[in-house]
Amino acid sequence: MCQRPAGKHHAGLWEFPGGKVQEGESDIDAIRRELLEELAVEPSGETLLIAEYPDETSGFLICFTETTIEAEPVCLEHASIGWFLPKEIRELDLAPADEVFCSQFSKGYLPVPLCNSEPYP
Repeated sequence: MCQRPAGKHHAGLWEFPGGKVQEGESDIDAIRRELLEELAVEPSGETLLIAEYPDETSGFLICFTETTIEAEPVCLEHASIGWFLPKEIRELDLAPADEVFCSQFSKGYLPVPLCNSEPYP
């Protein structure tokens, strides 16, 4: 989990790493770029879409993926990063879309994904 830095939208709140897909960029390429920019790691194996939620405060569609990394993340863009157990995540102040995702995930419910997912080569 990553804590949003001061001066950013949702400052101080915790979120899963990621960001916006740039024009002409695939979802998988965006995941790779964002992980490198934010945490100095690359995905390995398949990356699968598991849920998506609209973030009403920003107007963005937030997609949650299951992504495997093999290196130790480095905090490059956030106030803090950390590994947490599911029960510990529920105690964090989460960004709105992350709050919805974690709440649904902890109940064993996730909506059917709407956007396309492709395996990361």
